[in-house]
Amino acid sequence: MCSRMDIRETFGSNLRHYRLKAGISQDALAAKMGVDRAHVSAMERGQQNVTIVTLWHVAMALDVKPAALLDDRPKDN
Repeated sequence: MCSRMDIRETFGSNLRHYRLKAGISQDALAAKMGVDRAHVSAMERGQQNVTIVTLWHVAMALDVKPAALLDDRPKDN
């Protein structure tokens, strides 16, 4: 078995990375997506099973490709 992170954790880590890179708060991202800040926080902590539609909304709000949010390779800062 592979020792990779859970996909929810990978997604959450990437979400946080790209959100911080964009210089926006969880509140601002939540507003762009039309969700509550607590939902963004839960996604970043890997506690949400997001739908493909939510993945798309996050990607559009952060101006990244959806695949970037699922990439398990280390990010450059």
